[in-house]
Amino acid sequence: MRFPSLHLTLIASLLAGIGYLPSALAADDPTQVAAINPDPAPVAENNEEADDGPAAIISIDSAPATAEPLLKAIDSQGDPQRDLWQRIRVGFSLPELDTYLVRENEEWYAERPEYTARMLERSKRYLFYIVQEVEKRGMPTEIALLPMIESAFNPQAYSRAKAAGIWQFIPSTGRTFGLQQNWWVDSRRDIMAATGAALDYLQKLHDMFGDWPLALAAYNWGEGSVSRAIAKNEAKGLPTDYLSLRMPSETAQYVPRLLAVKHLLQRPQDFNADLGVLPNTPYFAQITTTQHIDVALAARLAEVPLQEFISLNPHYNRPIINAKGPATLLLPVDKAEVFSRNLEGYKKPLVSWKPYQGKRGERLDAIASRYGISTAHLKQANGINGKGKRLAHNQMLLVPGAASEETLDRTHFTQIAADTDTPRAGHSYTVRRGDSLGSIARKLHVSVAQIKSWNRLKSNKVALNQKLIISAPEPATRTAAKAVERGTKPASIKVAQQVAKKTSGKKAPKQTNYTVRRGDTLYGIAQRFDVEMDDLRRWNRLSARSRLRPGDKVTVYLAKAD
Repeated sequence: MRFPSLHLTLIASLLAGIGYLPSALAADDPTQVAAINPDPAPVAENNEEADDGPAAIISIDSAPATAEPLLKAIDSQGDPQRDLWQRIRVGFSLPELDTYLVRENEEWYAERPEYTARMLERSKRYLFYIVQEVEKRGMPTEIALLPMIESAFNPQAYSRAKAAGIWQFIPSTGRTFGLQQNWWVDSRRDIMAATGAALDYLQKLHDMFGDWPLALAAYNWGEGSVSRAIAKNEAKGLPTDYLSLRMPSETAQYVPRLLAVKHLLQRPQDFNADLGVLPNTPYFAQITTTQHIDVALAARLAEVPLQEFISLNPHYNRPIINAKGPATLLLPVDKAEVFSRNLEGYKKPLVSWKPYQGKRGERLDAIASRYGISTAHLKQANGINGKGKRLAHNQMLLVPGAASEETLDRTHFTQIAADTDTPRAGHSYTVRRGDSLGSIARKLHVSVAQIKSWNRLKSNKVALNQKLIISAPEPATRTAAKAVERGTKPASIKVAQQVAKKTSGKKAPKQTNYTVRRGDTLYGIAQRFDVEMDDLRRWNRLSARSRLRPGDKVTVYLAKAD
């Protein structure tokens, strides 16, 4: 079927007898929801035409077929022509590393089957496309698994270093590789654009170092840091391979963790993982449109759950897709024509939001009242945090346009957008599948000891759907925490004790001293005591480059039972 100004290219690899992926994976994972940009960069433009006209579809294209024929031998593990997992296995070519760190990371995944299952399930949306792009460049297919290390394939992942998306680009590197970042979009979260940028960067690093482990180390640590580490070893007459370089713990763990994921795919039974068969077919098709449209309406016209739509299009920061130039949408491959057909028959306005140029000092409640929306709703839609009642500076806002039946969809979007994997302190938190006290503490930027104190927990165990109280840090605590991060006085151990006292009003965490043994790492010690590596560094005044030696004493603070 053809539509005005539309062509549909179905991929040749949709072979006869091969099934297709269902259009909507299990959408109960809270990491599959939209994030509101917390620090928007205003765009001084007025899109008054946004209410009018049909959204012209320029084209619909499925993910392009790989140029490399899949003429791989079929072995006992599966058929690489039908099973994407096996296709990935056939392309493995990274060298193995003889280090206990690989085994340590294998154990980490094996002990977290729910986390691993959630990560694998998320990856199914994106892996076919990424594998194609990796194969086109002649890269080892382990590279396609790198988002499992960077983000666990969570498209909304956002780190304390302000890295975003499944490939975790920081803002500056993203701009270097052409990833647009503004009020409307953050292309670091764009699945196709970020994949292209990441592979460009990795190719550059491989050309620079001539070695995949070193290229991966540079992706994590920075090319300058790796170059300096190599130069230091060369000056001392030492080897310059990955295992011989002096690196931060995170970088030292980086390739071993990727190899652990590789082994998970090779031996899933050893990790309590059930991979099943992942059809070797495209999951999504790309649509190019020239008109603005509400995110919620686009999802409805495609007949997919909103969470599913956002998981494929996580780069849109607002509840409206601003097609100032041609905008791309990704849809499950079996929903592309559904969207086009429904869009052709839709005669109502495509947007229910309009840009509004706010002025510094303007009252938010007055703006909200003028447009018949709550102040909280207005702030949520525009990524305005805090309790401020006035605009801090001139900025673009989104406000409701003419009343339409999309009002409920708008509300649905903002509610989902608020339910990200990065909850705020000062409220309750519901334990989700795969959560641990450590992971919850990282999300909330608090310590495990604080959470246990606030909730009177006697162990580190939490139950699914358990409600945890998360207290907002006091100003004095924030000051102390910042002092710790800067490495300034008072000494980090004293600060940790003060933080615990001020936030809980109870006794400081219990102190224990651990003697470092041969083969120990800071990461391994943190895992053993269920504390954060950052906390260990602060308590012991260790820098990112500090190395542990057998016999060293490490101070650890454990929450004291009531």
